[in-house]
Amino acid sequence: MTINNVYRSRETSRLVRLITRFLRVVLIAPGAIIIQLAPALALDGSDAGAQKSMPTSFTSGQEALRVGEEDLRAGNMEASVAALTYAAENGQAVARWKLGQMYADGDGVPSDASKAYYHFNKLVEDYDEDHPDPQAESAVSDAFVAVGVYCLSGIPNSDMRPDPRRAHELFEYAATRFADPNAQYNLAHMYMIGAGGLAKDNIAAIRWLALAAKQGHSPSQALLGHMLFVGNGVVDQRARGLMWLEVAKDGASNPKDQWIRDLYQRDFRVASDEERLAAASMREARVRGKSPSLPARSSVASSLQPTLPADQ
Repeated sequence: MTINNVYRSRETSRLVRLITRFLRVVLIAPGAIIIQLAPALALDGSDAGAQKSMPTSFTSGQEALRVGEEDLRAGNMEASVAALTYAAENGQAVARWKLGQMYADGDGVPSDASKAYYHFNKLVEDYDEDHPDPQAESAVSDAFVAVGVYCLSGIPNSDMRPDPRRAHELFEYAATRFADPNAQYNLAHMYMIGAGGLAKDNIAAIRWLALAAKQGHSPSQALLGHMLFVGNGVVDQRARGLMWLEVAKDGASNPKDQWIRDLYQRDFRVASDEERLAAASMREARVRGKSPSLPARSSVASSLQPTLPADQ
């Protein structure tokens, strides 16, 4: 695919580096806010201190999950963590996910990637696709994505080394089995940079981004729109690309989404008046429930070059 000459400017180079750095971080839904004194980490990555203080009066993991959530709402954080740990060790996937999210985000406790990985990876390993729990599907899907992210970069000061091939397998499974937009986004990124032994393939990247964009995933909408606008992976579809960029910009409300707004402004400035009008028309049709069709397979270009390079 051809990189538009606009990337040769200093401003664009700075923006490209910002986007590339952002692409290395997956968006994971916020977990529960739980406060707990940091327990000792057992050899298997579990919370040894929490396990020692776990009550033994629960009749089931489901009851422990209910009590843990009640304690959380009441502000009894230490008791909540103990109950959630009991529930997690007794098969409650949602409790396991909450513990993983707590340590991944550092919400109420010191951030600890090793503990987060332990809980998320247990969800992945224990998942039974022949007998899935519909109520836990979202938690399990998040866990597949989270473990994939850890596999991409590894965990410093631990035995967890980078394993991009496993990351690809986990993202692909979550992208297809659960239609997880975060997995689809990260899988697209792997194709864009050629990670995990994959050939750089903007065609595959655009297909995954399109799936996530249809689900309202703002980062995917922004990247899809930009690639359509500059012709990375498809023939010229600048108006359609600008439309997706505008949709992404309107959904980018967090400070961390500033790169989306910057990317929209950059492409909007170089668009023609005709392209802006066409994009506005497509946007109006989408609002009326008549979303424009995604790029047809026959329109996909065949040349493969790096997308959004860090140094240009």
